[in-house]
Amino acid sequence: MTTAATSSVSEGSGETDSPYALSHLDALESEAVHIFREVAGEFEKPVILFSGGKDSIVMLHLALKAFAPAPVPFSLLHVDTGHNFPEVIDYRDRAVERHGLRLHVASVQDYIDAGKLKERPDGTRNPLQTVPLTEKIQSERFDAVFGGGRRDEEKARAKERVFSLRDEFSQWDPRRQRPELWQLYNGRHAPGEHVRVFPLSNWTELDVWQYIARENIELPEIYYAHERPVFSRNGMWLTAGDWGGPKDSETVETRLIRYRTVGDMSCTGAVDSDATTIEKVIAEIAASRLTERGATRADDKMSEAAMEDRKREGYF
Repeated sequence: MTTAATSSVSEGSGETDSPYALSHLDALESEAVHIFREVAGEFEKPVILFSGGKDSIVMLHLALKAFAPAPVPFSLLHVDTGHNFPEVIDYRDRAVERHGLRLHVASVQDYIDAGKLKERPDGTRNPLQTVPLTEKIQSERFDAVFGGGRRDEEKARAKERVFSLRDEFSQWDPRRQRPELWQLYNGRHAPGEHVRVFPLSNWTELDVWQYIARENIELPEIYYAHERPVFSRNGMWLTAGDWGGPKDSETVETRLIRYRTVGDMSCTGAVDSDATTIEKVIAEIAASRLTERGATRADDKMSEAAMEDRKREGYF
């Protein structure tokens, strides 16, 4: 016997005709909100890793919804490489002021100035983020750290659980991953250990952009097509800057481009695009066969296991 409230699925459609069924974006949002509330109830001092990129912006938006009308009970943590896009830093500061949040900044430049880190020959500072990040987590005694990583981005991130245990040295061991059946999350950890939490694990890049469109979320302008002086290196369009580019043999030209992901300017490539609106961006992503990291992140191309090696050391 069936009723109007009973969900039935059309064969091969993957869709339900129940009037009470959640859309796929509602289901993803509900899961993320549940994760935020679970962490708030289980940990003493969580923090949200916030880069000003689209995933961390969506993550903050979800945290705001999870606890409204109360304020978000977490502060933000940004690892500043010193080679960030100015538009992203401006967005970060506006978001902090708008929502009355506390911002912790771990500066790579401070570590270089103190002699604790050394500049790389290629000029990229993205791999140098690990030490400032892990030491800030330890000094502030954060026991849960939210990250915007998604399983569709990269094969090492596909191995992650939603709650990912890190040892007292902030290192990740995939063999210590815990089962997460029926959305039951195990946050138990020993003193000195902490848990990395990924509320967007089950989202795709297309999901993120569709959610941004639905929620009318503001993003830094570099996510949309704009004219910018760039130069080509290793098949990617990089932004010229004091970080070490371009070289004498590399020519700067103005192109219509946009960024699919945001990181250190020295390793984050742009893509040729005329997608000036969110509708055009969604159409462009739907037709793409490469993830944003696979297409535009030089730090992931250093080796086949580049991301996993960094994650084992403490990187997100």
